[in-house]
Amino acid sequence: MNHALELILLLLAAAVAVVALFRTLNLPPVLGYLTMGAVLGPHAAALVPDTAQAHYLAEFGVVFLMFTIGLEFSLGRLFAMKRLVFGLGGLQVLLSIVLGTVIGIALGVDPLAGFALASALTMSSTAVLSKLLADRMQLDAPHGREVLGVLLFQDVAVVPLLILIPALGQKSANLAPILGWAALKAVVVLTLLLFLGHRLMRPWFHWVAQRKSSELFMLNILFITLGLAWVTERAGLSMALGAFLAGMLISETEFRFHVEEDIKPFRDVLLGFFMVTVGMFLDVGVIASNLLLVLLTLLGVLALKFGVVFAVSRLLGSPTGTAMRSGLWLCAGGEFGFVLLTLAGDLDIGSTQALQVTVGALVLSMLLAPLIVQVSDRLVMRFVASEWLLRSMELTRVAAQSIATDKHIIICGYGRSGQYLARFLEKEQLSYVALDLDPDRVRSAAAAGDTVVFGDSARRETLMAAGLMRASAVVVSFNDTEATLRVLHHVQSVRPDVPVVARAADDNDLERLLNAGAVEVVPEMLETSIMLASHVLALIGMPLSRVIRSVRDIRNQRYSVMRGFFHGTSDAADRPDALQERLHSIALQPGAHAIGVALSDLHLQEINVTVTAIRRRGIRGVNPSDETVLQSGDVLVLLGVPADLSLAELKLLKGA
Repeated sequence: MNHALELILLLLAAAVAVVALFRTLNLPPVLGYLTMGAVLGPHAAALVPDTAQAHYLAEFGVVFLMFTIGLEFSLGRLFAMKRLVFGLGGLQVLLSIVLGTVIGIALGVDPLAGFALASALTMSSTAVLSKLLADRMQLDAPHGREVLGVLLFQDVAVVPLLILIPALGQKSANLAPILGWAALKAVVVLTLLLFLGHRLMRPWFHWVAQRKSSELFMLNILFITLGLAWVTERAGLSMALGAFLAGMLISETEFRFHVEEDIKPFRDVLLGFFMVTVGMFLDVGVIASNLLLVLLTLLGVLALKFGVVFAVSRLLGSPTGTAMRSGLWLCAGGEFGFVLLTLAGDLDIGSTQALQVTVGALVLSMLLAPLIVQVSDRLVMRFVASEWLLRSMELTRVAAQSIATDKHIIICGYGRSGQYLARFLEKEQLSYVALDLDPDRVRSAAAAGDTVVFGDSARRETLMAAGLMRASAVVVSFNDTEATLRVLHHVQSVRPDVPVVARAADDNDLERLLNAGAVEVVPEMLETSIMLASHVLALIGMPLSRVIRSVRDIRNQRYSVMRGFFHGTSDAADRPDALQERLHSIALQPGAHAIGVALSDLHLQEINVTVTAIRRRGIRGVNPSDETVLQSGDVLVLLGVPADLSLAELKLLKGA
């Protein structure tokens, strides 16, 4: 018992130190876990034993990873992206595995080992790449959609590979009956779980949610996840398959966002432990003695995957620049590669040297993935001449939006602050042009009638296209100091007479922004405090003129009275994204259920969703009455939390 406790303490202490270090270096924590396992494992310090119990516990990391992949999986999304998922994604996986297996056989690797290794190297990192796409606001860019389509297919392809590799690993001459029996079990189990699950999951979760106990809700999630994992394992399939099905079934309910928030700590910790066991499998000595072979394998993997994605993307009609970007984003390896390699190691598929070389190449490729993504734009601009034309077209769209305006206000960033400002300007009948890099937000807001266009306001040519030479003011509404400084630099170099109002989180960057040319800087924390104070002073009887004078004095002194605050543990806390209200626009296309129905008959208020505006034939009506009958082509602007908005969209479009 003491030995087990000492082992757990050692792992926790090492995990805290390693994750903190890798976060400081802006490296993925997964690489820290791998390093930790390699150092503490049996091939190095031998402080952590490589036992069956450790591997079984680590398998729960894969279970929770597959569960969250299932949560993000949507049959509707799969159907909507079928060309990219089954076309580009299917061909990428198939060709990469086939070519990788053939190359392995040509190099003297056993065919089964070659298949397993090629399958592992085919996968890319869903976690890393989706986060990079979100951070760079490229989820809806052409290459972003292609990358997501391929990742979605890879996530699905892991499921049959988890069934296929163990079946192939059975040394038997009667391989066809074994594969047939495995496929039959998979079909029967999947059919039963999906058929019963769709009918039981939503009412069951409703019953649990009505108990209003977060503890019960969490216990239910664990029960569903591990219960389905147990069912598939007892059927001779993998636990990961059952967890994936559990996540997929819950994703069809309105509880998806809540579940995602609750399960994340379990997933991250257990997945980290899984990566530690993968690191224990890593023999640094073998990799070092075969370093040249590891590097050649790395180059071969990057070149092969880039070539396959580029060729298939072009074959499906994508421009050269998009195909090249997609290939660069997807050429590195991913965490599911480690899952398949661990499975191959447990089944004694392939030699120790081949497995170690593959693991080494996979680790290095994941290290290089963020760097490759960072230089991808420069490489594409360097080698693809047509990209310059596309960049010009983007600027043309911005210019077309602003060409009819004069003395307008340029709003840089169209998040909540930018949208509130735009509504205020509309109320005062002042024209504006907003720039934003979130394509979903731009599309929804533009559909609702807002004057917003996709464009990077931190680029000089974008500001010029937005009519900077004719603008009366510029407002930077996003909270990104470095990007704000770039905007200020461009405005100062072209139109130093144009006043710029910038936003800051607090007083830390106040002087920097003022010195860079901002006429006014609005620190949101300080302004909130000022408004609270002004209301309190007025309520306790202080003359209004004195309140206004006091507020004006504080602003004139650049908030010097209010600088600094005492930090506490709650300062970093915020509501989860799934619980924050947001606007969402929905267009009623022909055939939508809500056409011809009055707003009152839809009962959207029962699911906590409000229709704030309706745009009909280019005219926007705010706060429509309950008697308003919806027509084909109407664009409804809804307000609510994501889960409720999903239900409202289903009700409006399908009547569900």
